[in-house]
Amino acid sequence: MISTLVPDAVSCTEAFDDREPAPLHPQEAALVVRAVPSRRSEFATARQCARRALTRLGVPPGPLLQDHRGAPLWPQGVVGSITHCDGYRAAVVARAADVASLGIDAEPALPLPPGLLEAVARPEERAMVRSLIAHRPQVRWERLLFSAKEAVYKATYPHLGLALEFTDAVVRFTEHGRFEARLVVGRDGTPEGDPVGAFHGRWYAGAGLVATAVTVPLSHDVRQDVRQDVRGTKPTADAAGSR
Repeated sequence: MISTLVPDAVSCTEAFDDREPAPLHPQEAALVVRAVPSRRSEFATARQCARRALTRLGVPPGPLLQDHRGAPLWPQGVVGSITHCDGYRAAVVARAADVASLGIDAEPALPLPPGLLEAVARPEERAMVRSLIAHRPQVRWERLLFSAKEAVYKATYPHLGLALEFTDAVVRFTEHGRFEARLVVGRDGTPEGDPVGAFHGRWYAGAGLVATAVTVPLSHDVRQDVRQDVRGTKPTADAAGSR
């Protein structure tokens, strides 16, 4: 599934359950020592996906730790992203010489909890979602919007070091299976500036899931797109993490 959303230079591995035992390195196990069993199983399977993807890339796998916001710490010279949700776990990796950064996200194709769309979407995005639902009600567009923003934030976080708010990006679904996103941040980190930094992504909906991926090419200088004096954005619950 996720392999259809990223370029050939990206190594992908996915799993739809935790049936196959997935051992963790001791350092990894320490990251989820207090988590409930289901969370530990998801985490372990996702880490196993990441190690398999690294092996396919020719990179010796080792423990995959995380930074203070939960973002995976990849081996030197590698970029990547991990996602896991009910019914799906996946990892994508690429050489930093080929791709600037990656961001993927998967979600169950279920309605967002009441009030969440209003919290994560800007007015123009809510209008877009209503229009898309009217034309293609079989797709969970509100959940897809949420997923697309997660993927954008994961792809931009390595460059900016900021966990942006959901309303700091504007997503627009274009032709089938694709979307465009622009960051909207002001000089003080508030989402009131002019749109900058077009990011292009792809999406999938089917089998009870929605998934999104953003690949930032080497030619895209994210730090130039977002003004250098942006500071102080509040971290989102999971914008840069390893979901």
